[in-house]
Amino acid sequence: MTSAALEILGLGLGILGWVGVILACGLPMWQVSAFIDVNIVVAQTIWEGLWMNCVVQSTGQMQCKVYDSILALPAEVQAGRALTVIVALLGLVALMVTVVGAQCTNCIRPGKVKSRIVIAGGAIYILCGVLVLVPLCWFANIVISDFYDPTVPPSKKREMGAALYIGWAATALLLFGGCLICCCSCTQRDETSFPVKYSAPRRPTSNGEYDKKNYV
Repeated sequence: MTSAALEILGLGLGILGWVGVILACGLPMWQVSAFIDVNIVVAQTIWEGLWMNCVVQSTGQMQCKVYDSILALPAEVQAGRALTVIVALLGLVALMVTVVGAQCTNCIRPGKVKSRIVIAGGAIYILCGVLVLVPLCWFANIVISDFYDPTVPPSKKREMGAALYIGWAATALLLFGGCLICCCSCTQRDETSFPVKYSAPRRPTSNGEYDKKNYV
């Protein structure tokens, strides 16, 4: 029962991480304006995401514009789009595979096959965490490099947005949930394996009675 509870916990963490990746993918706050000027009164704030740019006025009004051309986008944006979409699809596959092999379901009989299916689901969650980590670290490296680059104008400098932090939190949930699911599969295999006892056939003795040594 303990392994089943931990398996459900790992599945829940994986689902939360999967939802977090989808949320980070859709948010336009991957890069935000850096306020490094002397004047603290800023008329507008610029948000840059994978799919659109948004301008937030000081009055609270916000205008967003979807990117016109995919091929004209920087390499990090194209890679971020591709990897986050792949992770979103793989997360759905991992969810279905883990549910099929979970101890709380009866889709497959308990045994080695069911344990291997659970391991596959956990491995897919771990793969999702590794894949989504690539664009997050890529964006963070570009933002930090441009921020400390003296040749970049202050108006072009950016800071890391909320979407990056949400993505990192989702990555941690995916990795931890996937590892938890894989570890519980070993306990599941031990609980579902039962010892098999064999007994020798009973043979009658010369006087017609069964010998006691034939009983196991």
